[in-house]
Amino acid sequence: MNSIRVFLVAVILAVITLFYFIAALRGYQSSMLEADRLFDKQLLDTARLIANLHTEDTARNLGHDASMAFQVWRGERLVASSRNAPNTAISTLEPGFDYSNFDGYRWRTAAWFDSARGNWILVADRTDLRFALAENVILESLFPTLAGLPIVGLLIWVIVSGGLRPLRALAGELAGKQPDDLSPLAIAAPKQELEQIVASCNGLLERLETSLLREKQFASDAAHELRTPISALKVQVYNLAQERGTERGTERGTEHGADDAQMSELEQTVERLEHIVEQILDLYRSSPDQFNASFEPLDLSGLAREVLAEEFAAFDRKDQQLEFQGQPCMIAGDRFALTTLLRNLLSNANKYTPRGGQVLVTVAPKGDTVRLTVADSGPGIPEDQYESIFARFYRIGRDRHPSGETGCGLGLAIVKRLVELHRASISIAPSGLATGAAFHVDLPRLRPGTGNGTSNTQRVTHGPS
Repeated sequence: MNSIRVFLVAVILAVITLFYFIAALRGYQSSMLEADRLFDKQLLDTARLIANLHTEDTARNLGHDASMAFQVWRGERLVASSRNAPNTAISTLEPGFDYSNFDGYRWRTAAWFDSARGNWILVADRTDLRFALAENVILESLFPTLAGLPIVGLLIWVIVSGGLRPLRALAGELAGKQPDDLSPLAIAAPKQELEQIVASCNGLLERLETSLLREKQFASDAAHELRTPISALKVQVYNLAQERGTERGTERGTEHGADDAQMSELEQTVERLEHIVEQILDLYRSSPDQFNASFEPLDLSGLAREVLAEEFAAFDRKDQQLEFQGQPCMIAGDRFALTTLLRNLLSNANKYTPRGGQVLVTVAPKGDTVRLTVADSGPGIPEDQYESIFARFYRIGRDRHPSGETGCGLGLAIVKRLVELHRASISIAPSGLATGAAFHVDLPRLRPGTGNGTSNTQRVTHGPS
């Protein structure tokens, strides 16, 4: 809003200044012409006045103002002159005005013939003085106009600010709306020009509300319709595996090896399908317009230990060493969201760390923040792709680990969104282990007095010794 106001004031003031400049230039030119005409008239009147003086041969070199000079000629003889006039005629002996140079100055001259006495009266005044006098008079008249420009600018600012007040009220109401508030705008007696804008905004809000309701209904239906058949499919696969196991106990055959491979592939496919559905729903729930955060004081170290205990089985299956180092650090966060964030980071580390590798999780204070780090000994991430990996469905080279495991490319996108919802930051660096990458999440730290715990460091190690 301020930029619009500054733009309008600047443009209007620039137009007014340009108008004043053109008007002042034309006024200056016309005033100079008028002043020149008045000075010429005064010069001619001076010639007539000198003609009425009684001048004889003894009247030569009369004292006079240095800004003016005169001569009285009778025929070819100089009858009288001012002290600063030369001995030669300062202009031609013809009626009218001209210019001449003498005594180191430029002079405006006038010649007038006194028919009663038969004398030529030649008078002159300095052009630099007449122009200086004219300019001073004109500039003195223009100064109040120029000095009034700041006042005009202030008045324009006040007028434009008043005109933009309804628009500012509209912007304030829009800015004050919560993400889930799609109610129509209520602005008392909007200006006629804003009626169409308000109507368009209300129409847009109504369409958005309808669209979001359809999206919520779809998410609810999808969660139910997708989870139910997947759960049934998992049960069927489990029962089929049990039946196959019973058959292998009573029969022998070479075809059992192929059946086991197919069954294992089927189980992995069902698990992957379930994982994709859960990730898509997590991504939807973590969107700003759907996320209902319940922030509370949390010990990030304690929460990390709980999540590590729940996820330990996945690391144990790959003989990976899962290590935790941390100390109690209090933050304000949503427990469910931070649990999802930790699970996704751990799942990413577990997936991209080879069998027998190492995963290190640390929680430690860092200035005004608490840093959560998940480091792995996987193949690492190229530095030029640090930002790209947070994009949805993005995977480096499709798969960057030797195990051949695949993912849906949503885990880190969910992590990035949950980090932003907590007003935190996330960065990537080499892990500090032999190989691999480390994800650093810096969350705002609760100040002392809010129960940020003691400073003892706890070390927990899971995995093969």
